[in-house]
Amino acid sequence: MNSLTFPILRLLADGRFHSGEAIAGHFGVTRATVWNALQDAESLGVQLFSVRGKGYRLPEPVRFLDAERIGEQLGKYRDTFALEIHDRMDSTNSYLMRAASAGAAHGTCAVAELQTAGRGRRGRAWQAGLGNSLAFSVLWRFECGAGALSGLSLAVGVAMMRALHELGARETALKWPNDVLSREQKLAGILIELQGDMDGPSAAVIGIGLNLRLPETMRHAIDQPATDLHRLLGNAAMPDEVLGALLRHLADVLQVFEQRGFDELREEWISHHAYHGQPVRMIMPDGRIIEGIAEGIAADGALQVRTAEGMQRFTAGEISMRGAS
Repeated sequence: MNSLTFPILRLLADGRFHSGEAIAGHFGVTRATVWNALQDAESLGVQLFSVRGKGYRLPEPVRFLDAERIGEQLGKYRDTFALEIHDRMDSTNSYLMRAASAGAAHGTCAVAELQTAGRGRRGRAWQAGLGNSLAFSVLWRFECGAGALSGLSLAVGVAMMRALHELGARETALKWPNDVLSREQKLAGILIELQGDMDGPSAAVIGIGLNLRLPETMRHAIDQPATDLHRLLGNAAMPDEVLGALLRHLADVLQVFEQRGFDELREEWISHHAYHGQPVRMIMPDGRIIEGIAEGIAADGALQVRTAEGMQRFTAGEISMRGAS
């Protein structure tokens, strides 16, 4: 990556035109060097406007993350997280999985200004552009084995609901097992990856992608209806405030999960479930469709659906769910 790309993008973050000559003068380089750096930005998917006689600008102002402001938002949890802010990254989850294997500290949080190969559940791509999404992952180490971490993604969903409500986004709900919706449009997703033995100790990399402000081109590229925090709050969502709130509530919930498991959080999760008590279609990996009524969540996080054959349990990673017509 060109070392000047992100310094120049930060200069352009005000959304105004900056001439190539002015940018070159600011950094003490040639205009050709500036051009090369901006070509690198475009190769990463960053949209730039270039107008002869006016210069370059971003389509919208961008609020870059600031470690000090995030630390202020964390309050008493400031020392719980080792925050790493990266300009660009292929996937924050992939990065932390590698770091976990190399002995990275409990509470390491990697956040990317621009994630170029984000991953969702079942191998789906997570669409993210500069300033459009908040993409981060947290490494959390457990004394128990990986087998005792069932329900972890649902526990993280509870933390997200608490944070979003605090921020004012109250028209949000959870979709089993790891999505956050608003009026049946996807707002955020959770991806959990585990390391360690079944008997312990173990480590979880908790990845979260949250839409901040999606341009229409990106909205159309997503394979399902999507919304963003800007639409829900009616203003520009400040990423520092959002990340701080998410991490604070995540720390609270993970402490409860460590001590008493998901069962302690189960009723709170159900209270936010978008499809609780409603008809659902369970789409199985082999293409079969099972219909029933979503009736609850088991202590291990399995979805309970009452079907024509009786109550059935569904576990994460095996099915998809859609509200039945």
